[in-house]
Amino acid sequence: MKPPASGGILLYRRREGGLEVLLAHPGGPYWQRKDDGAWSIPKGIADGEEDLAAVAAREFAEETSFELAAVAREPAGEPLALGSATLKSGKVVHAWAVEGDLDAAAAHSNTCEIEWPPRSGRMITIPEVDRLEWFDMTEARRRIHPGQAPLLDRLAEIMRPHTDPTPDSVA
Repeated sequence: MKPPASGGILLYRRREGGLEVLLAHPGGPYWQRKDDGAWSIPKGIADGEEDLAAVAAREFAEETSFELAAVAREPAGEPLALGSATLKSGKVVHAWAVEGDLDAAAAHSNTCEIEWPPRSGRMITIPEVDRLEWFDMTEARRRIHPGQAPLLDRLAEIMRPHTDPTPDSVA
């Protein structure tokens, strides 16, 4: 059986100190007290043969309440393909980076139902994402799910020519 595939967006912005990326903290009681290694890019599982880039844009909107085109620096620009990362569960996350900005405090996520406590038969409604935050790359590496860390590394590598000083500018 083929492992589930998901599509996600790594929104980034440039700041004086370097790049910042937007990460999502999963909602619900299981994740309530987890922080380091618990954050994720906004992402979701594809329905059947759905185009993964379309999945990424849809899930970004569902988990942030912002349409990607509304927050992208260049709404008609092509997202940067970051490739994929495979999680321990076997799920493969396909990701694209988009330069943009949004007010993380103004965001809100869609909700879903889960059984809680497990095997109790009791269903509760939770937000898929309970908060979004901007992190510099060092802090993002600490917070992001370890299986998704290669996506940060790929973004840093792609952006290096745009953030490193040129040889002519170094004294």
